Amino acid sequence: MALSTEAAPASKDNGRLRLLSCNIVAGASVGRYRDYVTRSWLPHPGKRANLEALARSLSEFDVVGLQEADAGTLRSGFLNQTQYIAEAAGFPYWSHQPNRRVSRLAQSANGLISRIEPNEVIDHPLPGRIPGRGALLARFGEGRDALCVVISHLSLGPEARMRQLGFIAELLQDVPYAVLMGDLNCAADSVELRELYRRTRLTPPIAPPPTFPSWRPRRAIDHILVTEELEVDSVWTLPQAFSDHLPVAASVRLPSGLQQGLRRAA
Repeated sequence: MALSTEAAPASKDNGRLRLLSCNIVAGASVGRYRDYVTRSWLPHPGKRANLEALARSLSEFDVVGLQEADAGTLRSGFLNQTQYIAEAAGFPYWSHQPNRRVSRLAQSANGLISRIEPNEVIDHPLPGRIPGRGALLARFGEGRDALCVVISHLSLGPEARMRQLGFIAELLQDVPYAVLMGDLNCAADSVELRELYRRTRLTPPIAPPPTFPSWRPRRAIDHILVTEELEVDSVWTLPQAFSDHLPVAASVRLPSGLQQGLRRAA
């Protein structure tokens, strides 16, 4: 975990937490399927400018979850993209969870960027036939009044997703204040997510917006899920595409006890 020593700016509204989740595909600006080859897996001069554009869009958010952020390999010009975005956006706290590595060419990571200081950040490897998926858990506050945020990028196959969500369900079982956000690669009413709702206090979103592909969004596979003790004011996508996924955002109303715990941590 890497944390800045700079003081966090005061929250604009202590009663709400504004969250954002985005699969950034290593900073590639993908506008068609062939761009995966020409932009995502190779160093590209537009990647840093794309990361800077994303950083400029984060000013209104408190906690940001990234997926497929490069951990500092050839395809990113050996740049830790989570750190770069956090510093460019003026966020005081960041952490990342490097996962699957492809030689020196690529290493994807889940990333946490926050204006609130986490009390604890834990890397959890997820089960799967092919290793390399993970869940990054950040705990804000202490005890039962802590907010647990999990950031993850799940597998493409439903069987692997079921096992991975089963692991996440164990992490969040009976946690009253929890958020799961990331590229979950499945619809909110999928069999896998219905099982997650059954085993945790997480609830299905009412109207999840489509996020993929970014140039013609048809599938809602990026989600911000919260427990029943948290109230979602709104969910939306950012209009600008920074990858093949649209960023998904949510404004969450916090109970008074949780608000106080987060203020103490900030």
